[in-house]
Amino acid sequence: MRHRVPRREDGRVNEIIAGLYMSPPEVLALPAAVALVVARWLPSAVRPRVTIAAGAVLVLSAIVLSAGGIRWQMLPVLAGAAVALPFGLLPLLRRRTGRRGWRAPWWLALPGSVACVGLIATGPVAAWAFPVPVFPEPSGGFAVGTRVVQWTDPHRPESFTADPHDRRTVVAQLWYPAQKSPVDARRAQYLGRTEHEARTVSDALACGAGLPGFLLDGVPRARTHAVFNAPVADGGGRFPVVLFSPGSGGVRTQNTAWAEELASHGYLVAALDHPYDSAAVVLTDGRTIRTRTVSTGDRDKDDRLAAGWTAVRAADLGFVLTQLDRLGRGGIAGPLTGRVDTGRVAVTGHSMGGAAALQAARHDQRFDAVIDLDGYPRGPLSPSLHQPTLALTQAITAETDPRYLPRLTKVLESGTATSHRLTIPGAAHLTFMDGPLYLPPVPSIAGSLGRTESPRVVAETTLAFLDSTLRHGTGDLAGVLSVHGDLSVHSPDGGR
Repeated sequence: MRHRVPRREDGRVNEIIAGLYMSPPEVLALPAAVALVVARWLPSAVRPRVTIAAGAVLVLSAIVLSAGGIRWQMLPVLAGAAVALPFGLLPLLRRRTGRRGWRAPWWLALPGSVACVGLIATGPVAAWAFPVPVFPEPSGGFAVGTRVVQWTDPHRPESFTADPHDRRTVVAQLWYPAQKSPVDARRAQYLGRTEHEARTVSDALACGAGLPGFLLDGVPRARTHAVFNAPVADGGGRFPVVLFSPGSGGVRTQNTAWAEELASHGYLVAALDHPYDSAAVVLTDGRTIRTRTVSTGDRDKDDRLAAGWTAVRAADLGFVLTQLDRLGRGGIAGPLTGRVDTGRVAVTGHSMGGAAALQAARHDQRFDAVIDLDGYPRGPLSPSLHQPTLALTQAITAETDPRYLPRLTKVLESGTATSHRLTIPGAAHLTFMDGPLYLPPVPSIAGSLGRTESPRVVAETTLAFLDSTLRHGTGDLAGVLSVHGDLSVHSPDGGR
């Protein structure tokens, strides 16, 4: 079903028709371009009116699109129309001057018309494959606010630089329950605080994936549901905390849909950028730090490197929790002062971030629960986990690293609290982030759950676990989880 999702950008409404992943001016340009091609085959009595009307609509659409920046997906549409336009206008102009109009014979015009229509048709296909992401509406009772903080750890040297005076700096984005904002409030841009930051991060992500940057040019155009610096929700209650570490080369915003959903249910989510590991980190002074974590191709060496990077991430998570604790106790002034409950904290992560979450929980008992989103455990597996853990994994296939499942199972079985591993059919590695919202819906890339179902499954399963562990819910956690896939429960007594 198609529905319209309002997007506010630069003071104007830019609607995306979700079923087509195209804006109204883009949708109008499509039939206008096709009409220019088809006009040649219409009866002579209606041909001039169709040509003029289609040309006018196309020109107006192009002007509107140019004002906001034409997406590359529209270029084949405009190119097909541009090829057809002279063949439609020239006979009209010749007729007005009294000269006899010339028409190409059908056997010559037909291949050209088919080629133009084919060219035009690639536009909506490309828009569907690489769309401006449309974020799901959060289902909780709170509106969502977001803000970005940057903290430097004075006690920890920066291990990625040779400067002995350089100290580790971490950027975190917070999503939190907020007061309802006015309808015309400017929604947060995806991937960054500004358009420049969003495009810097988008280009870095594309480069990291080996893709031309233009393929993802629609991603930084997206608006989320959160409002930057929105007033914190009334009531005076304190919010349980969920820390998040992204995948290798990932960024703090890569799980925005998930973070907004959790915040709408009363959680404070703090997602980290890890400088020199994340694809691109824009600091408050304007500097951009690029990733320096590069694999060598040697499995043993890469395992050692990944274990070291994971340890840095785990330390980042612990440091941010310390800062949030100061915020909760009033040691740091801000809108969230006194509203952060660091007595109820979960540490989470995707891919390498999931490994970092496991590592952080082993050494920091301030974490009360762990969520690993398809992350291969890195580094030493001791001491054992004492926190309940949820591990979500994609389907295990012949291409899966054969060490993954045994190693993850060992981590869960050796823990002293009940843990759950849920394998979700149809999920791919990128299912557990925002990827399905803007990547081609190819099962090997984004899974086969679809753009609506992917974020819903991840949100429902993790929310059920968080409510059970941080809010001591009395519901049937195993029952909720098992609906979504193959569930294994690992009890402290070794039972399953």
